[in-house]
Amino acid sequence: MQYQQDLHQHYLENIDQIVDEWYSAADKTSGVYASEDPDVIAKLKQQNRGFHERFCEVLNPDTDLSCNAFEDWVISTARDDRHLNTPIEIVVQEFHRNQEIYLHILREFCDAKDVDAQTALDYYKKITESFNEVIVWFIRESAKQSEFQLKAQQDLILELSTPVISLTPTVALLPLVGDIDTNRAQYMMDNVLHSCSKLEVDHLFIDMSGVVVIDTMVAQRIFSIIEALKLLGVETIISGMRPEIAQTSTQLGIPFGKIKTTNSLKDAVEKILFQ
Repeated sequence: MQYQQDLHQHYLENIDQIVDEWYSAADKTSGVYASEDPDVIAKLKQQNRGFHERFCEVLNPDTDLSCNAFEDWVISTARDDRHLNTPIEIVVQEFHRNQEIYLHILREFCDAKDVDAQTALDYYKKITESFNEVIVWFIRESAKQSEFQLKAQQDLILELSTPVISLTPTVALLPLVGDIDTNRAQYMMDNVLHSCSKLEVDHLFIDMSGVVVIDTMVAQRIFSIIEALKLLGVETIISGMRPEIAQTSTQLGIPFGKIKTTNSLKDAVEKILFQ
């Protein structure tokens, strides 16, 4: 037990040295580690120091802490934008670099104190197992944050791809461009109904001149949107429908013939705004 307390104290007394030794040896060719900004470097060293403060307490025989002590550190570091933009293999590499420093200090300590082989092995296992646990935890949290970030970006793309643009206090435009898959069609249903209700419009132009291909499900979803808008008191005019889409809709039995259509958005605008 005395050796464990002495080792714990030895690590605590050398935290600043560990931080400096790690940063000097860190791979500075990628991600957050490549920054030359003094503020970024200072924050990086502060994060590294926070890791060691917690790790030393995990090694403290008087506290018997588990790696749960790292929860706040793992979450805050994994959510850090600069770490999120650093390849995960580079981050793991730096975890292992820190581990090597701990094991090097352990070897020196055991030699100086003439620690027996079994005790030294127990220290070694405690250090490597704790590092492995924190690394796995960090990878999972980082993946979760990356997934959350990707979802937010996808939602933004969907929002930007189905904009309801107000032309007058009572008239709005929905320009459709590119491929419309089922996810985008579903989002369009929710967004268009909400936006039209919020804007209190009574006419909506749906311009399809930028849509090249449409399948059965998407065509049905667009028709459903138009039917739902009717219930809200919104009259819809479709403009710019390509001949191939019109032909496909007819073959699929989608009753777009019951909906007002114009050859171009210009014609639709003139029909409503300048009638």
